[in-house]
Amino acid sequence: MRQFFLDTGFIIALEDKNDQYHPQARKFWKNLDRTSQIVTSSFILDEVTTAFNRRNLHSKAVEIGEKLLYSSDISFYQVGENLLFDAWDYFKKHDDKAYSLTDCVSFVLMKQLKIDRALAFDKHFEQAGFQCLPQ
Repeated sequence: MRQFFLDTGFIIALEDKNDQYHPQARKFWKNLDRTSQIVTSSFILDEVTTAFNRRNLHSKAVEIGEKLLYSSDISFYQVGENLLFDAWDYFKKHDDKAYSLTDCVSFVLMKQLKIDRALAFDKHFEQAGFQCLPQ
């Protein structure tokens, strides 16, 4: 089974018709093999809902949050203390990069779960050694 990590930017592109990556995200999502495992985290949930809420799209933020939390198609990981501290260590070690803490949580989680592909438009994933899709 193929595994993918679902990043904030991909979700925003998928849900926002005005996003520059919307056509790519929609096409890729439509053609994604439904037997694939999609993984995301509580930090991604936070970023996505905050992004839409700041655009005065509260109902859209809630809709997306509900999908992420309750979808049978998405494996949702709550970031706990161990993952957070591992991500914090990763963050501290990479002072030459502009990684966010959320990026670091994603990278550490992906390594723990042996996921090498991210549904992302964030080149930080490539810098960290992961494949970004769609390309």
